[in-house]
Amino acid sequence: MTSNSIGTAEQLRDPDYMPALHKAVPLGIQHVLAMFVSNVTPAIIIAGAAGFGFGSDAGAQGFPDMTYMVQMSMLFAGIATLFQTIGMGVVGARLPIVQGTSFAFIPIMIPLVAGKGVEALPALFGGVLIGGLFHAFLGMFIGRIRFALPPLVTGLVVTMIGLALVKVGIQYAAGGVPAINTPEYGSLLNWSAALIVVLVTLALKFYARGILAVSAVVIGILVGYFYSMMVGMVTVDSIAASVSRSASFALPMPFVYGFEFSLAAVIGFCLMAFVSSVETVGDVSGITKGGAGREATDKEIQGATYADGFGTAVAGVFGGLPNTSFSQNVGLIAMTGVMSRHVVTIGALFLILCGLVPKVGALIRTIPIEVLGGGVIVMFGMVVAAGISMLSDVNWNRRNMVIFAISLSIGLGLQLDPKAVQYLPDTLRILMTSGLLPAALIAIVLNLVLPEELSAEATEEVSGGMASQEGAPLKPTGSQA
Repeated sequence: MTSNSIGTAEQLRDPDYMPALHKAVPLGIQHVLAMFVSNVTPAIIIAGAAGFGFGSDAGAQGFPDMTYMVQMSMLFAGIATLFQTIGMGVVGARLPIVQGTSFAFIPIMIPLVAGKGVEALPALFGGVLIGGLFHAFLGMFIGRIRFALPPLVTGLVVTMIGLALVKVGIQYAAGGVPAINTPEYGSLLNWSAALIVVLVTLALKFYARGILAVSAVVIGILVGYFYSMMVGMVTVDSIAASVSRSASFALPMPFVYGFEFSLAAVIGFCLMAFVSSVETVGDVSGITKGGAGREATDKEIQGATYADGFGTAVAGVFGGLPNTSFSQNVGLIAMTGVMSRHVVTIGALFLILCGLVPKVGALIRTIPIEVLGGGVIVMFGMVVAAGISMLSDVNWNRRNMVIFAISLSIGLGLQLDPKAVQYLPDTLRILMTSGLLPAALIAIVLNLVLPEELSAEATEEVSGGMASQEGAPLKPTGSQA
């Protein structure tokens, strides 16, 4: 569907323009397809890390299980998107911003829940609720904190998020964490399902156009799903049984997992709110530049940040995970040239409808973990690539090299060997072993306190042979961080 067939150039740049319904509905569903897998994946990862994901009997024991968390991911992505597109007082940018469950918080959440089952969830969702309210509070002065998060810091954080998640993708493709000590783990059958998803996704991304390219990961997982049925990894009977056991309609339950104040959870979510808020500012700017050819206004940036935070807080009350703006949909707006917020509202209503039908979540749960692994390998690799792309805007002089080197070494090192800080108090240990928070804090502090240029003597061990013999800094590759 070309933009010329939808409206005039002036109409397409107007967020308040409403295309004809038979054109707006496919465009709205296109937005959902672009973010659908990314939106439900964090819930699957956290449920699996806690121990009630694939193969768990939590649902049989009366606990809301992974199906419920997937359902909440869809429902509150839709509700948070409505906060952005329709708005509510000062909340919302009134722009075509698609909200979804954030990958950024996963490295914070995994240490909080790892192997602890549903007992860990009251503290987790207490952190989501309080962190969301703090995130909304940042909207009051978001413009004043952006200086503390230049590309050097944000690029490092996004790269660290991706690096923390790539292990999960490999484990899923090999058979999942519960199967690590079984003979089937890493089998050719498991990897064949994952690799088919990867290959189909790549083929569509590079050789298809339009909606096929946009929904490449979704289609790749569907192809992998059919392959898994052909080779007996999942049967039609098991799928039918899982779906038939689920209700046709269900409303969300407030504080379904309980509520508990955990200092580690609150600190972790509040600190990550800074990073998430700056990511949203970037997405809002990308939408207004790509769709309307203008800069975002202060009111739009503030409204988007408020919606980010309140969307997360409301989701936390009902067992949903933190929400943020989805960057892939920013690119979709630039690609289609349609700036209409009403188009995205239609997509949000579709997400809400899916979230109110537990059978949809039950169907998603039947996807073999190996098939999902193929999809997340692509997605998590793209997170790393996005971080590296952000780092390309950094002027790689000695100062910035030192900041990056120390932050990455400590953050990634603690992530790889959590036992290195096993004697710290529980709250501090959980925050440190995320890897992401220590790396971000070190980068922020060093960027603020170190002088703009370090002496050659102070960094000669770091720069080594990469600098010229005269000790001159590396040639800049972008703007100053």
